[in-house]
Amino acid sequence: MIRVIIAEDHNLVRQGIRALLEKSGEVQVVAEAATGEEAVQLTEKEKPDVVVMDLAMPRLDGAQASERILSLSLPTQIIILSMHSDTTMVQQLLRRGVKGYLLKDAVTEELLLAVRSVSQGKIFLSPTISDSVMSLLISPPSSRAETAVDLLTAREREVLQLVSEGHTNSAIADILSISVKTVEKHRANLMTKLEVNDLASLIRESIRRGLIILGE
Repeated sequence: MIRVIIAEDHNLVRQGIRALLEKSGEVQVVAEAATGEEAVQLTEKEKPDVVVMDLAMPRLDGAQASERILSLSLPTQIIILSMHSDTTMVQQLLRRGVKGYLLKDAVTEELLLAVRSVSQGKIFLSPTISDSVMSLLISPPSSRAETAVDLLTAREREVLQLVSEGHTNSAIADILSISVKTVEKHRANLMTKLEVNDLASLIRESIRRGLIILGE
């Protein structure tokens, strides 16, 4: 039996994914998470074989939560679900250790296949993005330009995600267990690195560069 955690902020979607997987008789859903932060905590507790993770999650988005989970060095593989077929994003996730990336419009047909594959340590991508992504992955390192994600630290990405969700500096400090002054420093660094001068421009530029994920 393959043990799975489903991380998706929409309850109806979570239930649909759960029903699809459990119907197969091959999967046991051991937990469900509604935020990226909760997904990390439940994964550390349950140590599942696979986490099925929505890319657009609150608190920590799917990419940030995946990075946290992978840093735990557990035998847990991750499948990302998204409406976006941005090959650069897929490339970054795969290089960080994510094993699967599925477009949401293909979940019904492909999700169980993906869970089977990644639970065995194999990569599984939606066919519509597979060829272009694999060609990027095998390109020589010298030909790869530094991505926008590479500009920011993990903590800066977390702060950026929370800023984009409308949290105040004080709320961000509480969520991340850091001081307000540290939050202010991270926000200033974000402004400098993304070459903007106000919050609205920071959000626009972050969306343009694919640094924050809009709700799906």
